[in-house]
Amino acid sequence: MTGGAAGGGRPRATELKLRVVSALLLAPAVLAITWLGGWFFAAGAALCSAILLQEWTVIVQARREAAAIVVSGLGIAVMLVAAALGLVPLALGLAFSFAALLWVWGQVSRKPAIGWMGTGVLYAGLTGVALIAFRLGAEGFVMILFLFAVVWATDILAYFVGRRVGGPKLWPRVSPKKTWSGALGGLAASLLVGAVMGALVGRVPVSLWIVSAGILSVFSQAGDLLESALKRRFGVKDSGHIIPGHGGVMDRVDGLTGAGILGYLVAAVLAGSLVDPVGAVIALQGY
Repeated sequence: MTGGAAGGGRPRATELKLRVVSALLLAPAVLAITWLGGWFFAAGAALCSAILLQEWTVIVQARREAAAIVVSGLGIAVMLVAAALGLVPLALGLAFSFAALLWVWGQVSRKPAIGWMGTGVLYAGLTGVALIAFRLGAEGFVMILFLFAVVWATDILAYFVGRRVGGPKLWPRVSPKKTWSGALGGLAASLLVGAVMGALVGRVPVSLWIVSAGILSVFSQAGDLLESALKRRFGVKDSGHIIPGHGGVMDRVDGLTGAGILGYLVAAVLAGSLVDPVGAVIALQGY
């Protein structure tokens, strides 16, 4: 999450310690299932999507819409199975179909919360689909690590630079604490990740790694702002309290959602294919 205004104090130090401890406990588990891949990784992505949908339901005040929640959960489950089987175009089609169904349902029943659940299907479902699709590709393990590294580096440097430097606000109406200094610090960190990955992995020119990292960083910060806008729209501070120091899962993976979904779609446009677009882009480079 992009850094905010500078400042200090015991509450902030305590929050930072909780963030560090939580990250140290969660990161090894995430990396382990990423290395295992296959259905292990798909199960992890499904768990993430399920928690995101639950938090989304609370934020948009749809907890009483039991039927809509069941339809949303079923839709996400089906699309994630399709993605795990390599049927990414089908998974995307299912995502938009279930979302459209819920939007229409909300309009007909005059219940806005049901319509918001349609957007939640896209948010939570496409997060899982994008992660699974990235991992399934020919360069899946490397690409998903690259995605994680860019998002984590952006998040960490934005947090510290924003608090240390402060300065003009990025979008005060949506997220009062986020600053331009934090956003630029996060972007700079992502470019360094791109350069390091390019030097270590190769496959394509280092310049392409750096440009890709910068794009993913921007998408990551856009995902962060999108979640902030949603919470402000409904007057919610945190998406949940499942992760000490971080809030909910949505608070932790908002950047990953933005970078994962938008990054995959951009690669698909460049490659002209929804099936392993990253591998196709690498192949187009002649490597």
